[in-house]
Amino acid sequence: MYALLKENPNPDIDTICYWLAGNLCRCTGYQKIIKAVLAAAEMINKQTNLLKVDD
Repeated sequence: MYALLKENPNPDIDTICYWLAGNLCRCTGYQKIIKAVLAAAEMINKQTNLLKVDD
């Protein structure tokens, strides 16, 4: 997911699911993974916005 967030720091759920294609997860149906990627994107965007304000 690092590559996804590096390329697209604000992905939507469909994009995350596309990037997860080919990975097999039988336990959660990817829900926790998707939530984690969305949370990471939010954190990255907040940090980026803080850096822009300080410039």
